[in-house]
Amino acid sequence: MTMRHVIRPILRRAITLAARSLLCVAVPIGSTGAQAGRAQAGRAPAPDVVIVRAARLIDGRGGAPLEPAMVRIEGDRITAVGRTLPVAANERVIDLGAATLLPGMIDLHTHLTGRRSVHWEDALVKTTPAFDALWGAANALVTLQAGFTTCRDMGPTWPYVDVELRNAIDAGAVPGPRMMVAGNYVSSTGGAGDARQFSIYVDVPLVRNLADGPQEIMKAVRTNFKHGSDFIKILASGAVLSKGIEPGAQQYSDEEIQSAVTEAARWGRQVASHSHGASSIIASIKGGVRTIDHGSYLNDEAVTLLKAGNRRTFYVPTLYTSVSIEEDGVAINIPASELERSRRITQVQNAGFRRALAAGLPIGFATDAAVIRHGDNAREFALRVSLGESPMQSIVSATSLNAEIMGWSDRVGSVEVGKFADLVAVTGNPLVDITELQRVGFVMKGGVVVVDAMRRQSAR
Repeated sequence: MTMRHVIRPILRRAITLAARSLLCVAVPIGSTGAQAGRAQAGRAPAPDVVIVRAARLIDGRGGAPLEPAMVRIEGDRITAVGRTLPVAANERVIDLGAATLLPGMIDLHTHLTGRRSVHWEDALVKTTPAFDALWGAANALVTLQAGFTTCRDMGPTWPYVDVELRNAIDAGAVPGPRMMVAGNYVSSTGGAGDARQFSIYVDVPLVRNLADGPQEIMKAVRTNFKHGSDFIKILASGAVLSKGIEPGAQQYSDEEIQSAVTEAARWGRQVASHSHGASSIIASIKGGVRTIDHGSYLNDEAVTLLKAGNRRTFYVPTLYTSVSIEEDGVAINIPASELERSRRITQVQNAGFRRALAAGLPIGFATDAAVIRHGDNAREFALRVSLGESPMQSIVSATSLNAEIMGWSDRVGSVEVGKFADLVAVTGNPLVDITELQRVGFVMKGGVVVVDAMRRQSAR
């Protein structure tokens, strides 16, 4: 019996239980009994038409806001955007008043599965895949309600739970963001991603995420894609929240990094490189990874290579983690040695971010939730702005830039005709106060209203 055959029945049962227990279920707006009857009779109903109106629209592309703004939605797609749009008699208007409308936000580095209070190094001997799946369903809902309608998930401790969570969301079993998933990250033995932090006499036979040498890494990449991963995450350096090698040290060789990129490219897929130290950052850029995640020791040589690469590789920091670890680390059972690692790296990573800003690099937006609390993703904006990034730059990073990095610019990241109707709204203007993004009052994903705390709805 294969690992997939053992885990998947457990996950399907867990997702079913999660779907039954969730109290907040998003419902398509404007659907009628007549439309439901036509669907049951086998005739495709005409898509619902909804007009969303707000005082201003920041469309995610970096231009001046549109004031006022109206967005026309048919089914799950945007069909028109303008200051004024005609409204037919049978079309519904969602009037958000003085609010600011934006694209649904994108987080490039999340860990939605599992419970935050269970340290990942303990998960294999204290939890189950079903535990991860149930908490993953809850975390996905919280993240969506915070306005993050798309996430790139960087791999669970129990492999492929994120694959099943993605599939359940796509099938409508549970509410959550659109997900691009790693499935099972790839790490060296004893490295930052080695979750087997227990006696050598204890084995967890279902977990196979360790790979050493180019050949093993090639096989790990192929195995992950076989089991449903969308991209590959490798751990090229040590980590902050790990008993393994120091964060600044390179744990995968240049050849091992290149092996992952070469094999993923054969599948037409990306590689994300967990890289804190300068040498691992540089090796990963030269190897052709898509993202440098964390990038704490980003130096001048790395910046030069990123600029020369002309948007082949992107720097994706996770800065608010240090604040969150300092505030909550003891409460969520982070070991003292790892708390100290975080304190040592804080100023270094902030300096790297300022270096990237000064060089004019495009900087992806990510949070590393669950290191931070799920739903607190938008707190990353305020920290970035405090370090010198403009509010508009920060918003673009979490919308159209992140969509470009993922290769999803055709579907998300901006409010444009043809893209998914993924919209969020806040009461004030985030260009004046970026913390407005921490108080999202309206969320729509694919034409379905998920959070509805501010609208005035009318039918014409």
